[in-house]
Parts: sequence; structure tokens; C-alpha cells
Amino acid sequence: MNGFLAIISRDVALGFKAGGGTVQTALFFALTALVFAIAVGPDTALLSRIAAPTLWAAALLSALVSLDRIFQADFEDGSLDVIVETADLLEGRVLAKAIAHWIAACLPLILATPVLALLLSLPAQGYWPLVLSLLVGTPALSFIGAISAAVTLSLRRAGVLIAILTAPLYAPALIFGVAAANAGASGAPNFIPSLLFLGAGTLFSMILAPLAGAAAIRFNMS
Repeated sequence: MNGFLAIISRDVALGFKAGGGTVQTALFFALTALVFAIAVGPDTALLSRIAAPTLWAAALLSALVSLDRIFQADFEDGSLDVIVETADLLEGRVLAKAIAHWIAACLPLILATPVLALLLSLPAQGYWPLVLSLLVGTPALSFIGAISAAVTLSLRRAGVLIAILTAPLYAPALIFGVAAANAGASGAPNFIPSLLFLGAGTLFSMILAPLAGAAAIRFNMS
């Protein structure tokens, strides 16, 4: 447990340091939302309708561009060799790295969401459902991304390949996340079912990621 928490605290601290990627990911998230807003123009009615899908898509793209940092730095400086050799359960270390990625890369995006939602003219009743859907669904982005990052571990400059492998796997989270946010904003009865499906996807990815990620790391480092 101490090693698990140590990896999370270390990776989160590195993420928030200058050049660690957290600030860049948050800026990318904000710029993506701004581009959508500029493209739509002054039509506030249209902006309010697409606010939730826009912010979910921006969060997904922001997660994609940060996935190569989950294991690559540790692989290049030899830290991952130490983790593999000393960890009693490598799967737990993979889970810790994925959780640290979510805290450092995704949680700041969720905290910035209300401000960007205001910019996109999202109705006030839509703020809480959107934030809740992101809280429930974005951990799946980190868990699934950890698998792709582990699979491409031995490849240099694999960011584009990671995005190609991971983007299709993000589709269920995006679909149910947007459905939950829109349903919650309009008071539709499918809000809870959509949120439950979103949570189920997150739980499934949380179980799968340590197993598949650890297997991929062992294969790449054997």
C-alpha cells in the first residue's frame, strides 16, 4: 500500500511541476472548447445545445494527448525497471499510475469545466450533471489509456499510435457521458441509467487496465 500511494503522490507531483504536462493539458482543453465556440459563432442557442458534447470531446482529446506520459518517462530513465523488479504486484503499480494520470491530467479539466460551460452558454441546470458525468466517466479514459501506453511502451514517439489505438475504445464513455449530461440538464428520465452505464464502464476498465497493462509491460520489457 505504501508503494501504491508513493507512486500516485510522486506522479501527481511531477505532473504539476513546470513541464510536467498538467498545465499544457488544461490549456489544450480550454483552447479546444474555445475553438468550438468560435466556430459556432454568436448563436447562443446552438452553443448551449452543444456545450456538453463539446466539453466531453475536449476532455477526451486532452486525455489522449497526455497518455504517453503515463509510463514513457519511467521507461526511459530506468525507473520502470525498478518498479517491475521490486513490485510484489505489478498490476497494483499500473493501477496507481493510471489513477495518478487521472488526478494530474483529468481532474483539473473537471474543475475548469464550469467556467468553460459558462463561456459555451450552458444552462445553469446543466452544470452539475455535466460535472458529475465527467467525474464518473473520465477515470475510464485514464484506465483505458494506460493499456495503450503499456502496449506501445517500447516505441519512441508513440503519441499518435496511442491516440489511434485508444480513441475507438473511448466511444462508450463519450456516448454515455454526453447522454447523461444532456439528460440531467433537461430533466429526462434516462439520466440515472446513462450515469450507471458510464460508471459500469469505468469499473470494468479499472479491473481490466491493471491486468492488461501489467501483461503488456512484462512483454515489452522481457
